[in-house]
Amino acid sequence: MPKSTKTPPKPAKRAAARSAARNTDSGPSEITAALFDTQSKKLAQTEALAAAMPNNPTKPAEHGFANGVQPKPGVTVKPASRLPTGSTLSEENRSDKTGSVAPEGVNATIASLDRVRVDSAGRTLTTNQGVAVADNQNSLKDGVRGPVLLEDFILREKITHFDHERIPERIVHARGSGAHGYFECYEPLADITKAAPFQAAGKVTPVFVRFSTVQGERGSKDTARDVRGFAVKFYTDEGNWDLVGNNIPVFFIQDAMKFPDLVHAVKPEPHHQMPQAASAHDTFWDFVSLMPESTHMLMWVMSDRAIPRSFATMQGFGVHTYRMVNAAGESVFVKFHWTPTAGTHSLVWDEAVKISGADPDYHRRDLWERIESGNYPAYELGLQVFTEEQAAHFSFDILDATKIVPEELVPVRPVGRMVLNRNPDNFFAETEQVAFCTAHVVPGIDFSNDPLLAGRIHSYVDTQISRLGGPNFHEIPINAPIAPVHNNQRDGMHRQAIHRGRVAYEPNSLAGGCPFQAGATQGFVSVPARQDAREELAKVRAKPEKFADHYTQARLFFESQSPVEQDHIANAFRFELSKVTVPAIRERTVAMLRNASEPLAKKVAMGLGIDPLPEPLPLALATPAEPEVTKSPALSLLARPGDGTLKGRKIAILVAPGVDGASLSAVQAALVEQGAVARLVGTRIGRMPTLDGNTLDADASLENEPGFLFDALVLPDGPEGVASLAHDGHTMEFIKDQFRHCKPILAFAASGALLLKAGLPVSMEKSHAQGGTGLVFAEAGDADAAAAEFIAAVARHRHFGREMDPPLI
Repeated sequence: MPKSTKTPPKPAKRAAARSAARNTDSGPSEITAALFDTQSKKLAQTEALAAAMPNNPTKPAEHGFANGVQPKPGVTVKPASRLPTGSTLSEENRSDKTGSVAPEGVNATIASLDRVRVDSAGRTLTTNQGVAVADNQNSLKDGVRGPVLLEDFILREKITHFDHERIPERIVHARGSGAHGYFECYEPLADITKAAPFQAAGKVTPVFVRFSTVQGERGSKDTARDVRGFAVKFYTDEGNWDLVGNNIPVFFIQDAMKFPDLVHAVKPEPHHQMPQAASAHDTFWDFVSLMPESTHMLMWVMSDRAIPRSFATMQGFGVHTYRMVNAAGESVFVKFHWTPTAGTHSLVWDEAVKISGADPDYHRRDLWERIESGNYPAYELGLQVFTEEQAAHFSFDILDATKIVPEELVPVRPVGRMVLNRNPDNFFAETEQVAFCTAHVVPGIDFSNDPLLAGRIHSYVDTQISRLGGPNFHEIPINAPIAPVHNNQRDGMHRQAIHRGRVAYEPNSLAGGCPFQAGATQGFVSVPARQDAREELAKVRAKPEKFADHYTQARLFFESQSPVEQDHIANAFRFELSKVTVPAIRERTVAMLRNASEPLAKKVAMGLGIDPLPEPLPLALATPAEPEVTKSPALSLLARPGDGTLKGRKIAILVAPGVDGASLSAVQAALVEQGAVARLVGTRIGRMPTLDGNTLDADASLENEPGFLFDALVLPDGPEGVASLAHDGHTMEFIKDQFRHCKPILAFAASGALLLKAGLPVSMEKSHAQGGTGLVFAEAGDADAAAAEFIAAVARHRHFGREMDPPLI
């Protein structure tokens, strides 16, 4: 923080600054360099941080195609210290639970799985809250023969957790087996992709692989005739990449729209829930026989590919056509192939059937035993790489998931190997909770327009939210990446990250712009060109140039408002911004308003003590198009007064013992005739004697129905009743609120004293009602005429002619 050249503040100013630094809902118009305590240091540094970003310089780069394919990095400002970006000054107070201040720029939830592994050797049994359990054999009972007591929290915790130990299984791929390992790249592939795993020879990327059957439930057999899932999660240093494939390179359908139909058809038939993990039944063949595009896949499924000898001797495929993108933004199409180094081997049908009875866990057991014995399964990753021009000449469409690209057309290029060398520590925590999503890609990997792939991009994420209890499934340890995770996502079920600081949005200045967008050099950018490379159909993250006109219609709206409404807009800005504790943010907002309305900006600035006016924010579009309309009266609320009726309006008629009842009853009857709700509001509820010997029954009181709940007010005649009202402080508040809110007021003769006591301007006499003040004065004998005039005033709703800022009463 640079030293201030100003004269040190005097003790009084110092005290004021220290006091201001302790507020959270308002602040002074200027932050002095008051560095004599931590609170004022934080306030001053926050102001400096926000002031260092007077506008959003990346805004112009959000528009246009060229900017869309080469987004700029976000702008950041380094704070003078960590004070302004923290959540609380009390973070220095450590404990065994809270630990110390968060390490700078670190999200600790993505550390290695060591942070969540548990070894209970040599430890006593405890509850989930860490309370040692003395007896794990018996429930707490009232005597040795019972009954069991509800107070036994240890029993209840144990049973409750047991009752909820299972999560919903996957709809497909429920039966799975997993393993940890690594992928090693053979050679750099920078010419075709900037994806992290392929940038250097020998580069190693951790992986987790899950093999699965498709049809069967979680407890079904391993050796069913079925497609096998082959899903690989790459924990790259640029984020997680999930290559979610199968052991067969094609699929039954061409469009994701048909996926629910396929699964419903192949699953056990709903009326008797048979057969399990088998496609040999009516509904499956009924469906596929009506879907001739499935013929190719049926050939594969009916072949020995569908009954592999083991996971270690099974091929894997990405199925879809993907894109690889290099650092220059150039892309090629790619197909992924996993080839086991142990060869591809299968079972014969009779063997598979018999094995399923003797050992339904045959494949799971084989995978576990291979890794435990050191015979690690290994697979070579090969790529089929081809261009858009090549694809255009194929006799088939590369976006069709029921087609392969024959290796004779495009050879498979070996690019690396994967070795599975570690079994999971816990099946549920790792194999069952692992969440694969085709949407998880890293820079250098992108999608084609395969319509089946498009559906999977959505479906996998949506499924995991349901299975794993909410949107934070990525924080489950097996799913957490090893790359840094920093974003503005917050909350949700099972959130584990505890974010430091007050900012959860972008752009921002209160956190120095962090976390900021990476830009095209480091961040993920979708390939702009589609399969046929026509620019007008290109995918791009950008806005049309006309979107960059941010102020023309804001000006149209403001200019279309009545003067009163314009005042209200200015007052609203003044109030909202007065609650802001960082002056730089106020000034930036005023600078923005200058582009919409100079008078508005000046009025807001005056109300906030901003002098001189800041320079207008830079325009994202230097020369906006001339608007067709510069003023639209229909945008004003006052342009839509309605039908002028009183239906539904609530009118308060104040009463007390001794009021003139006849005039009030006449007015009440006239209001009710117009459809208004005219309530008698008394110093208490109940019957009130009137001057003429009758009574008025108050159904509300000054205490339980405050004045601001009503649309208009009637004040009575009668000296005794008026005196009674004058002695109740609620009456004055009632009148002041009605007057301040510009609502119509009818005052009979004696109530003039109430208006004077409330401080209403005495010059507002009956003659002023014609000028729009909404004040109607009358004698008790003129009740009918007064009611008519009052009804006309109420029909106008409010009378802004008497509005004052600031209010005088």
